[in-house]
Amino acid sequence: MQSFKPSVLSAAVTLALAVSSTAVLAQQNNSGADKPDNVEVIEVKGIRGSLNKALNVKRHEEQIVDAIVAEDIGKFPDNNVIESLQRVTGVQVTNRGSGETSAVSIRGLSDITTTVNGRNIFTAAGTAVALQDIPASLLKQVDVYKTRSASQIESGIAGSIDVKTHRPFDFDGLKVVAAGRGIYTEQNEETNPAISALASNRWELDSGEFGALVNISYSRMRYRDQSVTAGAMVPFSTANSTSPFTPYERIFLDRGGVAENPIWQPGLLDGLPSAAGSTLLVNGTPTEYILGRDAIFQSDFNGERERPAANISLQFAPNEKSEYVFESFYNGFRNEGFNSLLFSFADWWGGYGGMTPAQAAAAANVVLHPGTNIVKSRSVQDPWVFTSGDLTTGQTDSYLHALGGRWDLTDNLTMKSELVYQDSKYEGDFFAMRFIRPGANYKLNVDFNSGGGIPGFNFEDNPATAAIDESTMADPSAYITDTMYDNANEDKGDAITFTTDLSYRLDGFFTMAEAGVRYDKRGAETAFSRQDTCCGGGVNVATIDGLASINSGFMDGEANVPTSWVVANGHYIRDNADEFRSMYGLNKLALQRSFEIDSTTLSLYAQGKYETEVAGRVLDGEIGVRYTGIDTDSNFWQEAASVDAQVLTSGESKTRKILPSLTARYQITDDLQARLAYTETLRYPGFGDLNPLITYNEDVTGIGYGTAGGGNKDLKPTESKNYDFALEYYFADASSIYGTLFRRDIDGFVVGFRRAVTAPKSATDPTPYKFILTQPYNASEGELSGAELGVVWFPENLPAVLDGFGIQASYTSLSSSQTTPDTNSEGEITAYRTTDLFGVSDSSYSVVLAYDKDKLGMRLSYAWRKDFLANYEAALFANPLEVRRKSEASMDFQLSYQLTDQWEITLDGTNLTNELYQSYYGNNPETNNFGTALYSRTFALGVRYSM
Repeated sequence: MQSFKPSVLSAAVTLALAVSSTAVLAQQNNSGADKPDNVEVIEVKGIRGSLNKALNVKRHEEQIVDAIVAEDIGKFPDNNVIESLQRVTGVQVTNRGSGETSAVSIRGLSDITTTVNGRNIFTAAGTAVALQDIPASLLKQVDVYKTRSASQIESGIAGSIDVKTHRPFDFDGLKVVAAGRGIYTEQNEETNPAISALASNRWELDSGEFGALVNISYSRMRYRDQSVTAGAMVPFSTANSTSPFTPYERIFLDRGGVAENPIWQPGLLDGLPSAAGSTLLVNGTPTEYILGRDAIFQSDFNGERERPAANISLQFAPNEKSEYVFESFYNGFRNEGFNSLLFSFADWWGGYGGMTPAQAAAAANVVLHPGTNIVKSRSVQDPWVFTSGDLTTGQTDSYLHALGGRWDLTDNLTMKSELVYQDSKYEGDFFAMRFIRPGANYKLNVDFNSGGGIPGFNFEDNPATAAIDESTMADPSAYITDTMYDNANEDKGDAITFTTDLSYRLDGFFTMAEAGVRYDKRGAETAFSRQDTCCGGGVNVATIDGLASINSGFMDGEANVPTSWVVANGHYIRDNADEFRSMYGLNKLALQRSFEIDSTTLSLYAQGKYETEVAGRVLDGEIGVRYTGIDTDSNFWQEAASVDAQVLTSGESKTRKILPSLTARYQITDDLQARLAYTETLRYPGFGDLNPLITYNEDVTGIGYGTAGGGNKDLKPTESKNYDFALEYYFADASSIYGTLFRRDIDGFVVGFRRAVTAPKSATDPTPYKFILTQPYNASEGELSGAELGVVWFPENLPAVLDGFGIQASYTSLSSSQTTPDTNSEGEITAYRTTDLFGVSDSSYSVVLAYDKDKLGMRLSYAWRKDFLANYEAALFANPLEVRRKSEASMDFQLSYQLTDQWEITLDGTNLTNELYQSYYGNNPETNNFGTALYSRTFALGVRYSM
């Protein structure tokens, strides 16, 4: 697809021309403490009504905010909230898989504070919640805040997302809603249930008005994700190589008889030079090399996920001056995923020694990308091939209970207060077994890019006759048992939060004075166990009934690769875990503690809302300041051979910050308003990043050393100064055009420093071993700027055949940079480099064609984002360090039809164009292609009842 990327300046000009000639209603502020809690509820139904209410939220809030409003009770338009958010201006989503999209960013940044009804929420030992775990059927509205008030939680440099659930006073009286959907996932040909129900009522009692609401939800998703990946690049000698290397030998960092140590530098930002004829210095002599891949591998991942959830809300209003609310919110997560992995190393050079260059070239059959030294395709004699059957299980249960109230103490003074308790626990385990294909006389033929960035490969089981026979790939007797892995972990978290807010109405320039306090005491702890060993006696797989599992139909014809192979049946080995532990000489391990953290946050704020007139037009806004103090006490335990041998390390950290904020809104005309905002926000370090203890991982790819990682107890919050300017034009009912220019100056980004260390090989093996250790530091600064433009338009006075059509569209242009240090093997800074921010697409857009008339509603939506820097590869290889995602797109469709006043049917589909999701190294997707993934399309049919 040809991308359209105007500069930030041209986007600003476009915005100004679009909105400068007309105009937006000056509305009295109705956000914050001056909002009445018991407002008249306008029932919103249909696509147009939903968009109209979302625009009203945007128009009347003092902050820059976008919203999604449910089309009706229990009727959110997508499988999960994140998929709905991709249509919000400035929001980008990614990480499609497991039957859904699971990652969201606001203006390219992923550090988002998620709240439910204004309350900060988290999962287990983390500092955030997986937004996709909150069922869409429980929600009435989602607000995306792009600027921050002093009264809001200070964390989240990207912004915040507030999820609102229903309460009984939202309805006039009795309300009952029930809905069910069957969701069909194409790749694994499964139909999955999603059901929800809501019951609410309110009663007039002698003591006041009382309301009660119960909302429950359950969904199950069976999914299939498939991917094929070309391995990382490493240098090889050429066919003309002479001592100390044989033809096509892999050049490791260290090699006997070579003076240089190391011979080449891994983990370079741009990788080793890839021009044809590039050389490395070997014993003082420039020696030509080529860049080949170390492996080729593919994954067939099948899983089942369940999400139960419930919400209870009780409201009591003894009189007009007070109200009490009790709410209890539960969301659960159950997941069991089985990964069928086929892995073949492609870096073996055995058999070429003693050959003439011509013979070696013929046997290896190496083809380079034109004009480069990068291997496009080759053959490998007697490669090491293994498969792995991996079963991962996980279970989360999270509870939130809140009791609060509002009191009008005088005609001008209002107080709100709330006490919240949260408790969340995650338990997971990983059980896996490798098989290997022993013997010789077979060959790997691999094309690392056989077309469109997709690798292709096959095995010749009898190279002497060039017979390609895949039947042995699916023959259990061709495999023997190899390494087994047995891991488990447990994460817990809890919190008690108390808030009190006061608001006082004033006359004059300031119309409201507000102040408040938030006290939050948070606890988190993690524990784990892990063990692996080889090889269970090297038993032939066919001799153990139930051990083998064989997949089929891999990649649905999208790649020229093996379509089935034998792996360990993850469900079987997990169900018989003790038997297989005994076979490998292992026992079940007790969990070892990893860390315990207690974090106490005290935040205070004061702000004033103001209103005046300038040139006969209303100017209003707020000015405020927020103080936050965070004290963190932590205990960490180093991994050891046994629980009793663990060593405890303690630490503490303190943070004190004052964060100012200023917003202004000016009503240029009745239909045009401008906003200006300056705010400061924080990103707190993750609890895991504060853990200073080191986890060591042995070399599994033959690079010559292991990897290690740990945290840094001295990490400080990342700080961001935020500038926003917006124009909004509301030209008709449910119609608006709006845009924003923004900038984020970010200080103290956390980046990883690398250095070489020597440590015992494992917790049970004291042999000295080399590791490359990575630890985080506040060592980077960044900048993000951009423009976003959006429109919602339902034209009036259309011909009857077109009446009801509308459009919702948005475009975002971003420019980002991050300055980070380069370090040598000792961790010393040698240079600074400037790169893009992770996860930021330079441009993205979404277009929605909507139809809403009478009983029929339809929506066809297309969202696209440009390629972006996703992550860094492990700093072990010769390819460019950056891993980028190719441009991503998604086309979805929703339809609903009202059969009667009570009954409605729905039909929808996601990923209709059956996109392939791909990644690559550096800036060349042709020569540096990496992974290709195929995810399921989904189709759903549903019915909904409401009374």
